[in-house]
Amino acid sequence: MRTATPSTARAINDRLALDLLLERGPLTAPQIRTLTGLSRPTVSDLIERLQANGLIEAGGEDGGDRRGPNARLYRIVAGRAHVAGVDVRRNAVTVTVADLTGATKGTARREVGAGGIPDLVAGAVAEAAGGRSLHAVAVGAPGLVDPRTGDLSRLNDVPGWRPSVLRELRSRLDGPVVLENEVNLAALAEHREGAAAGQGDFVLLWLDDGVGAAVVLDGRLRRGVSGGAGEIGFLDAGDGPLCDLVNGAAVRGRAIGEVAARVAAAAFPAVALLDPGLVVLAGEIGRAGGDELAALVADRLARLAPVPTQVRVTAIEDNPVLGGAVVTALSMARDDLFGAP
Repeated sequence: MRTATPSTARAINDRLALDLLLERGPLTAPQIRTLTGLSRPTVSDLIERLQANGLIEAGGEDGGDRRGPNARLYRIVAGRAHVAGVDVRRNAVTVTVADLTGATKGTARREVGAGGIPDLVAGAVAEAAGGRSLHAVAVGAPGLVDPRTGDLSRLNDVPGWRPSVLRELRSRLDGPVVLENEVNLAALAEHREGAAAGQGDFVLLWLDDGVGAAVVLDGRLRRGVSGGAGEIGFLDAGDGPLCDLVNGAAVRGRAIGEVAARVAAAAFPAVALLDPGLVVLAGEIGRAGGDELAALVADRLARLAPVPTQVRVTAIEDNPVLGGAVVTALSMARDDLFGAP
């Protein structure tokens, strides 16, 4: 077995301390030692190193009347980097800019019109950034994103979108730019702080004007070879494709029992094949149906599938696609600045 080199050990320790500071807020050196199990000299060295690199700073003291270097609190330098999350829909582009801790620093929204998407997105990002340089940008949009190219594998129905859009966005925006399917981003937000927090396996059903799903197994988003994992809308339910039976127009005004039957039919293939243990109902229909819809869908799945499956309603109050885009951009920036975990 290979042993870690001193530089590798330092990188691992630095990342461990930085993640703790992000998760728990300001900490003292003794608290970092307790939480990491690292020695006093090791923690002293990493604090000095992280301060020199501009990643952490001292801010206040802990312990009431206690004084001395051990009582000093250390925190992430929030302004060390800023990122942008972008949600591109058929009718509007929405942007959130956040600092390295995830705190929102600016927002913008622009209606999609006859103009080009690259200029529209670039303008909205610049407005939200307010002059701040961006370390990473994550863009969510409808459609299949090819994991090999990072671009859409087919055109979506966003006006003005074309195959060269990702390349054009990269030429107009600061920092690395990545594109991701919007339902996948919603699942990342749900996994981070929503109904699937702490769950290794789950399937998210996106029930809105469009219908789709996202698959998370062993804590990782699964895209498939060509980015098509979760595209349940193409499945034939007997009376037509699921995208025509479970979208907003198809279920609006129908009795909740009938809606539950359709949603359960959409969830069943994923439950039978993957045994995820949890299905999260998201999008306008999932949110509107609430706990009553979730309970009815769970009851139907229990009769259809031989495996136990919880069904929960989304717990993300704001835009989950935008939230997932910010999470993705933050992960990119933190891996670059902190070192990959």
